[in-house]
Amino acid sequence: MAKEKDEKGITVKKEADMPEWYGQVVVKSQLADYSPIKGCMVIRPRGYAIWQKITDKLNFLIQSKGVQNAYFPLFIPESFFKKEAEHAKGFSPEVAWIAGKEEGERLAIRPTSETIIYDSYSKWIRSWRDLPLKMNQWCNIVRWEVSDVKLFLRSREFLWQEGHCVYATEKECEDEALGYLDDYRKVSEELLAVPVLLGQKTEKEKFAGAKKTFTIEGFMPDGKALQMGTSHNLGQGFAKAFGINYTDNEEKSQLPWQNSWGISTRMIGAVVMTHSDDKGIVLPPLLAENKLVIIPIIFEESKDKVLAECKSLAKKLKEFSPILDDRDEYTSGWKYNQYELIGVPLRVELGPKDLEKKQVVVVRRDTGKKEFVPQTDLSHRITEILSTMQKEMLESARKRLKEATLEVADWKGFLKVINNRKLVLATFCGEENCEEEIKTKTGGATSRCIPLSWLGQSESQKQKDLAGKKCVHCGSNAKVNCYFAKNY
Repeated sequence: MAKEKDEKGITVKKEADMPEWYGQVVVKSQLADYSPIKGCMVIRPRGYAIWQKITDKLNFLIQSKGVQNAYFPLFIPESFFKKEAEHAKGFSPEVAWIAGKEEGERLAIRPTSETIIYDSYSKWIRSWRDLPLKMNQWCNIVRWEVSDVKLFLRSREFLWQEGHCVYATEKECEDEALGYLDDYRKVSEELLAVPVLLGQKTEKEKFAGAKKTFTIEGFMPDGKALQMGTSHNLGQGFAKAFGINYTDNEEKSQLPWQNSWGISTRMIGAVVMTHSDDKGIVLPPLLAENKLVIIPIIFEESKDKVLAECKSLAKKLKEFSPILDDRDEYTSGWKYNQYELIGVPLRVELGPKDLEKKQVVVVRRDTGKKEFVPQTDLSHRITEILSTMQKEMLESARKRLKEATLEVADWKGFLKVINNRKLVLATFCGEENCEEEIKTKTGGATSRCIPLSWLGQSESQKQKDLAGKKCVHCGSNAKVNCYFAKNY
């Protein structure tokens, strides 16, 4: 059966057709394109501009915590991976290897940089005065398990940041790991207008080599969770493996504690899926490079006056980085469609009647709501509309997340919610074999996280909360509350 399409030829956004709709929107809105290299993608300027907004926001947040940006090699000796066995085992299926003739061993193209960075840390850290050490790098990553690219969501090569910090105490290490996780929440909610769940991964789902893994999880309109960022308490395992130690203020040798944390360009995918529609992408105003487009409504007898006023408006509104589309080879309707497709937040229309009334028409991309605004109040009103739009986009997405989240008490209810493409909150035993059986029986549902809000309670309160409750799947005594869903 042919899939339903809108007038632009984009597959209409429905749960069953979400992958096709998503790919078309990303390509036609000029965010990214497919590469001739299998499993890879091309990020176009419009997409990279979004990534730049994300990097700017996160750099501001982490640098206020004393984190410095640095850069480490793309290539990692095979012997480095073998130093931390659990880490090596976890990444072995994803590593792309090249022959390292001069080094006498294979070199990996980094799937993550813990090992190459911690080799340097073993040279740089000597004394308690060297701690805490806080570094971050923005770079590309290669993971070779993917052959079919899902633009921004899954590809062999992608862009990300990875922070790596070293501390004298575990408390400081974990407190800051959670602090970076909250920075990710701020990026996602305050900039992208994508609400997230904050939690801790189960033992089965935690990062290879970590003591604990924390996560922010989004939930997309097609009923799949999206891991949008993680932060790890690495414990002391990497420090021990790489010989990172320091002399404390009593002249005793100590092993430090480490965390690592990262987000990637899949955040852009979350924006597209959460907010966009059959007309194209919808960008939250803070994420948009150009906040508005000015479109003259042209009639021959008033053309010169309208164009002159539009040019004047563009200068007056320069703080919003406006686009002035005064091309006369395209109709106004064609232009409306074009800027809806690429997600410009506001459209400002000005025609001869507006000129007479000294007003403009302002149209919101997300709701299509029109408003007549006097030119004397235009800059102030646009600021208000953009602020309202940013806020309402987040509120709308939060409402959808809340409506999609259901708490269940038994396996029958669990299956029903998962089959209905919703997010499940259920009591769970925490055992890896039970989790694997859940995944098998549901055709792919996995644990997403144990809510931080639940983990933050006192032990007595958690025990009281779980008293008499059983695991939703196996019937053993419940140890945690946990979110489950199918995922990207």
